[in-house]
Amino acid sequence: QVQLVESGGGLVQAGGSLRLSCAASGSSTIYNMGWYRQAPGKQRELVALIGRGGTTTYALSVKGRCTISRDNAKNTVYLQMSSLKPEDTALYYCWSDQYWGQGTQVTVSS
Repeated sequence: QVQLVESGGGLVQAGGSLRLSCAASGSSTIYNMGWYRQAPGKQRELVALIGRGGTTTYALSVKGRCTISRDNAKNTVYLQMSSLKPEDTALYYCWSDQYWGQGTQVTVSS
């Protein structure tokens, strides 16, 4: 059983930056990791994914503004977000190999 613990969410003004972190425990080998988000009244959507070897995938809505990275030694994935917009406001979930974190709130004020 893999446990994922997110951190780094918060309130930021439009144009600002945030860095989310997610630490995985309970498995010695974590393969795919990523971030999803869900805004009120909307479906959960992909933000970014990263494979163990570093291959990345981004949603078009965040491409160029977000960078996903990982530290395999720490089983930790990061999401650096910049040029944040009010529409980025959502609960951000960490995901890894079918497991989900509890989510961390990101709120962007205009």
